[in-house]
Amino acid sequence: MRLQDEPDIPAQINIVPMIDVIFAILTFFIMSTLFLTRSEGLPVNLPKASTANQQQVPTKITISIDEKGEVSLNRQLILVNSLAEQIRNIAGSNSEPLVIINADEKVGHGKVVAVMDQVRQVKGAKLAIATQK
Repeated sequence: MRLQDEPDIPAQINIVPMIDVIFAILTFFIMSTLFLTRSEGLPVNLPKASTANQQQVPTKITISIDEKGEVSLNRQLILVNSLAEQIRNIAGSNSEPLVIINADEKVGHGKVVAVMDQVRQVKGAKLAIATQK
């Protein structure tokens, strides 16, 4: 004697909980991005002026030291002793010039330190050393 098989219920995937989770994550990201903006004052309409100062971009000055130990400032050979004065002349009214040192890996440590010492004599100069990944 054979028993009747129970009717199979077709398989279903309930995606309603997944949609709820996606909307919750979306709400979180929307709310968190609203707090990322920083307002430093009340929103006002500023007047226009022809003499308004533009935002100053720091002056980039490049110092290169090749494998022979020759120092060049913006691609022009220079003596290490006159480096600080030349940086001041190039920077001009910019109070915080960015000085990037490109030194060959074969250059002695003392030469790079001498260049860094000259850069540090310039008040407000920011020093960076270029490397490769």
